[in-house]
Amino acid sequence: MDNNRPIGVFDSGIGGLSVLRQLIRYLPHERYVYLGDSARVPYGNKSSETVRRYGRECSEFLMEHDVKLIVVACNTASAVAMEAVEQIAVDIPVIGVIHPAAAAAIRATSNGRIGVIGTRATVSSEAYSKDIFRQVKDDNIHVYSHACPLFMPIVEEGWVDHPATRIIAEDYLKSLKQQDIDTLVLGCTHYPLLSQLLAELMPGVHLIDSGEHASKTALQLLADRNMLCGEKNEYSAKPQIDFFVTDIPSIFNRLAGDFLGFAVNSPKKITLDTV
Repeated sequence: MDNNRPIGVFDSGIGGLSVLRQLIRYLPHERYVYLGDSARVPYGNKSSETVRRYGRECSEFLMEHDVKLIVVACNTASAVAMEAVEQIAVDIPVIGVIHPAAAAAIRATSNGRIGVIGTRATVSSEAYSKDIFRQVKDDNIHVYSHACPLFMPIVEEGWVDHPATRIIAEDYLKSLKQQDIDTLVLGCTHYPLLSQLLAELMPGVHLIDSGEHASKTALQLLADRNMLCGEKNEYSAKPQIDFFVTDIPSIFNRLAGDFLGFAVNSPKKITLDTV
């Protein structure tokens, strides 16, 4: 196996770039192929059968680029389409964002009171709480979830530092504060851009970035399998990333810069099979 093959990352849109940022942080020597299925976003209001089909199609595209690992940087796809992705990946590992974050929340909590924020679809699916309780059988663990639907458009509008964002966040977090949580899972890939504000509003609470913990899992998995990229691709000024999208949003370049912290080249537009 060629260890210099790229890591494949896919999301329903742009939010998965926050996961890519963490992958670059923990695996700076690697090459990446990022696919944003922006023509069919959001996945959250689609049926499970449809999301599984989308997951298969995104995975087939990444496999055509000879990737050595697939990271499902989408909460909805991680909740319902992991098995479908694994069926396509066959001989290469697959990592989602839910299981690593759920495990990190269990490790982080001291009082057993874990909060989860996400889109309405993610919160309604109870994906994080189900995964937490699959991992630990403990009557002293409690999970409190709250949907924060405005956070995604706020981030995409670039209003991270806007006074209105603080007001909205304070209202969203009110019920979780009342539950005395000590750990908060950011259950949407857009939410890490609000980490500074959330930390200010929830002092002393551990913030769990699903992208960070998926990246730590990727690092450990590739190291254990002796699949880390060789030093010849050493990270310099800019990581090696090929960007693909199924539709090019007018705000892609600005948002990509916000998510990744550096300017990116315009993505290539591709079409996935929609049988």
